[in-house]
Amino acid sequence: MPDDAAARAAAEARAAAEEESAFSHAAVDPDATAAYGDDPDQVIDFYAPREALSPGGGLAPLIVVLHGGAWRAPYDRRHVTPFADFLARRGFAVANVEYRRGGVSIPGQGAADGAVAGGVGSGAGRWPETFDDVAAAMDALPALVREFLPQADPRRMVVTGHSAGGHLALWAAARHLLPDDAAWRTGRPAPLRGVVALAPIADFTVAEKLDVCGGACRQLLGGEEGFTARLPYADPSLLLPTGIATTLVQGRADTVVPQAVAEAYADAAAKAGEVVGLTLLEDVGHFPLIDPAADACAVVAEEIAQLAW
Repeated sequence: MPDDAAARAAAEARAAAEEESAFSHAAVDPDATAAYGDDPDQVIDFYAPREALSPGGGLAPLIVVLHGGAWRAPYDRRHVTPFADFLARRGFAVANVEYRRGGVSIPGQGAADGAVAGGVGSGAGRWPETFDDVAAAMDALPALVREFLPQADPRRMVVTGHSAGGHLALWAAARHLLPDDAAWRTGRPAPLRGVVALAPIADFTVAEKLDVCGGACRQLLGGEEGFTARLPYADPSLLLPTGIATTLVQGRADTVVPQAVAEAYADAAAKAGEVVGLTLLEDVGHFPLIDPAADACAVVAEEIAQLAW
């Protein structure tokens, strides 16, 4: 077998093992769940901190988690509940947000199968509902936290998200930069301590060139015509500088959302006059960032702690 073929085979085997490990953990039920709208997907799961972060106790930083899955229906918040629990066991208060996604799940097949009616390549996200939901969830969080997660301090809030959720985390922090006619635009920056985006789909143009997740960005924005028209409303790399501390965590061996996508966002931020942290992890692919069994997940928790405090 030629060296390049052997290398590809090894990379594929490692990626498969990483994905299997990330999806091997049992889902962890939340301490409370609250609705932020009438749709069944408009809910937030809350995880209370399992231990105090400091000897003096007090309120814990609030970590908002936005799950990935290419904005497609089979990937819901359940697959990141072990990650949410991992953060709670490290002393954070956690809000795990669900939102409307595209496509229809095939009965009996879950997130690990990646099954969507019509094929994996169809139905990424819903326009505008996916964005409606993230904006509504973020706006509702302070009041919901006071009621359902009193151990949390919403004044110390960090948003994190993985893959497509990383995109949504960056977007949520940039709503004050949206075009004037955007329904989601806010009059001021979000009251965040920071954003930690994990292997984010952070630059749609680069992601489309690399065919990330089977053209998911283009599907999210409604196809060819919608992609061009809606890009200024959805692409985080066009919504800079945010003025909010931001760190990207990226595995160098990621073949799902390659390193070039994160680098493109960091470059765009630099051109806009903003410094964005980019933590690159050697020999790490896409899924260890949310896998409690992986060392990379501990790195993620440390990056979150750096901003939360």
